[in-house]
Formats: sequence, C-alpha cells, structure tokens
Amino acid sequence: MSNSNFKRFVEVGRVVLLNDGPSSGNIAVIVEIIDHNRAIIEGPTTNVPRQSFPYKHLVLTQFKLTGLPRAAGSSTLKKLIEKEALVEKWNKSSWAQKREAAQKKKSLNDFARFTVMVQKKQRRDVVRKVLAKA
Repeated sequence: MSNSNFKRFVEVGRVVLLNDGPSSGNIAVIVEIIDHNRAIIEGPTTNVPRQSFPYKHLVLTQFKLTGLPRAAGSSTLKKLIEKEALVEKWNKSSWAQKREAAQKKKSLNDFARFTVMVQKKQRRDVVRKVLAKA
C-alpha cells in the first residue's frame, strides 16, 4: 500500500478559508457534504451563515474539528469551536498572519509606503554598520 501525498481532505469538521462571496477571507467549518461539488459550511464565530458553498471557492486548512457529528446544529458547532479555540489557533497560524500583513500592506497610502521604505533603508544601514564593525 502506498502512502498518499494528500493530507487535507474534504470531510465534516474540516476548517476552510472562503475565497469568494461576501464572507471572503473568513474561516468556516464543513458541516455536511452535499455532493462532489458543494458542501454546507458555517462559521458561527466568524459571521459566516450556514450555506451551500462550492469547493472551488474554498481552501482547505490544516485545522479540523474532532468529534463533530454530521449535520450538527449551530449551537453544537459553536461550542466545539470555542472549546478547541479554533479562531485563536487560526489567528496564530503563519498563513493568517501573512494574509493580515498583505492586507495591511495593500491598505497603505502613498505616504505610508514612502515612510516604510525610508524606515527599511535606515534599518538596513544600521545592520550594515554593525556587521562592518564585527
């Protein structure tokens, strides 16, 4: 038997990142699988309503809720999410931090970008001088 390269599967309890729609950028949990193209997702703590969502607009994350029954209600899902501190785990992940940094960089105006460039040049100069002494 050969080992699979795939580690993330579409399954009940899998945490997903939404790439499209009004809740784009939020995380949700797969509650029920409809067919090969869609699943029912919900994110009660991230304000994602229960809805049918196509797989092509979802990205599977490494997180999974254990012990989530199929077609679980909102209250059961919310209790499990809070018990496993899912939102905090997501916010601490490098993926979420990179997305947040990119969003912050994207929202800068021209003067803020200029200020960042000047600060980088100053830091680079300080590092260069310290390395030259050593």
